[in-house]
Amino acid sequence: MPKMRLDELLDELQARIDAARGTRDRVHSLLEAVVSVGRELELSQVLRRIVEAGALLVDAEYGALGVIGPDGRTLSQFLTVGVSDEEIARIGPLPAGHGLLGEVIRHPEPLRLADIGTHPSSHGFPAHHPPMRTFLGVPIRVREEVFGNLYLTDKRGGQEFDTEDESVITTLSVAAGVAIDNARLYEGSQRQQHWLRANAEITGSLLSGSSRTEVLQLIARRAQDITGAQAAEIATALPETDGLLVEVAIGAGADARQGLILPLAGTMVGAAHTEGAPVSSPRTATDRRFEADSAPARAEGPAVAVPLGTGGAPARGVLFLARAAGEPVFSDGELEPLLAFAGQAALGLELADRRRDAEQIALLEERDRIARDLHDLAIQRLFATGMTLQSAARLVEHGGAAQRLGRAVDDLDETIKIIRSTIFGLRTKDRDGAGGAGLRARAARAVGEAATLLGHPPRLSMEGLLDTDVPTDVADHVVAVLGELLSNAARHAHASRVGVSLKAGGGEVVLSVSDNGVGIPEQGRRSGLANLDERARSVGGAFLIESPEEGGSRLVWRAPLQRDPAAAELG
Repeated sequence: MPKMRLDELLDELQARIDAARGTRDRVHSLLEAVVSVGRELELSQVLRRIVEAGALLVDAEYGALGVIGPDGRTLSQFLTVGVSDEEIARIGPLPAGHGLLGEVIRHPEPLRLADIGTHPSSHGFPAHHPPMRTFLGVPIRVREEVFGNLYLTDKRGGQEFDTEDESVITTLSVAAGVAIDNARLYEGSQRQQHWLRANAEITGSLLSGSSRTEVLQLIARRAQDITGAQAAEIATALPETDGLLVEVAIGAGADARQGLILPLAGTMVGAAHTEGAPVSSPRTATDRRFEADSAPARAEGPAVAVPLGTGGAPARGVLFLARAAGEPVFSDGELEPLLAFAGQAALGLELADRRRDAEQIALLEERDRIARDLHDLAIQRLFATGMTLQSAARLVEHGGAAQRLGRAVDDLDETIKIIRSTIFGLRTKDRDGAGGAGLRARAARAVGEAATLLGHPPRLSMEGLLDTDVPTDVADHVVAVLGELLSNAARHAHASRVGVSLKAGGGEVVLSVSDNGVGIPEQGRRSGLANLDERARSVGGAFLIESPEEGGSRLVWRAPLQRDPAAAELG
């Protein structure tokens, strides 16, 4: 009896020693997990470490961490451990926070189940989902706010999660909250530095004399890089129209988006421009508020549109950013520096426009000076020379010499007429540039009106000083030709894509309309387009019809910006 009693005491002592060792090992593992989680500074790595540490501490086969979205009811991000990428692809869309996962969102308290299927909120698993039975869910709080939930399933060995497992994971969640907070602070400081560098780069680009297009591309590229967006666009307001022109598009689907004219109604950029405030969406592909948006390819996830404006003034345009499906939504912490960046970008655009206006004013002043000098100096001297030659002709007795002097006087009179015509042209251009609808706005309006006939908005690209350098009569021809070409494309091309390019530079204005339609048959080249060719010839230009190798057609109408007055007299 004493020996049996001693054996029992020894067995009990050994059990207590084993339990103490197990507790020591578990505490040591918990400390290692806390240190491992707190060591990381990148938020994505912190979240991944939390899931891995949680599954390891309670010996769970599967683990997941769901980040609660801005609405407080669904999950905006879902990280998993124990499920391969191939299995995730077969399962389909990641959980949004309904069913049993939503139970921990609605009631942020630890939840431990011996059988998932017995809970009232359980709705089963989708096809190809691995079977799961035991469950442990714990909320993760960051500064008294529920950041997300840690989910663990299927304790190895067929056992159930016990109170000790729940206590360990609850302790881990406290450390996870601190680590997440630190990572978010670090991420915010890094992001702020990136925005400051981007603002400095944009300011430097403006001061170095970069063009407006280059500045817009830099703004879009830096915003895309800092926010991790798949696509970035800048849409600018079109005067006297109810639309926004996608002036710059980079990233996913940029080729199809560049030059689009987006309506104000039914689009994110239109709503941001009208309201003068940021507009966001958790998923553009399914957001019914913005059905007119044709989201860029591969960037149909969270999106935000930020107006480019300062001091309560109307927005000059809108910066649009879109992430891929499954990416996190744009948080408040991201929107605040993004708004500041948009304000800086708006100032940059204002500076670019003011510089362009100053250049135009300087150009007009130079033209006025040239006109004055021609009138006050050149014409007067030519007139005096002509008077001298006329007086000298009376003294010349040789008939041939007198005729030559007479022709020289006539040439001087003709030269004076040409110079006066040039002066009139310069000053008329000054008046035309001072007000009225310019060629840029008229072309944008014509393209916008053609969207109804075509069934889709054409791409529009405009370069150069269209409102300043293109004479009024040539601008009228350009608008008429553009309307005719777009009408022909709508009636005959059967195209799904139409592009319009309008450029002023190099001494000429060039209008190009291309499409991917059926092309122009040989028998239709002269009868239907002869009037466009005649318009070009009437202003000293040319009209070309091209058939690209990839199909469709490309029609190019060009005209010189300045015509020779002498040639005009002869014409």
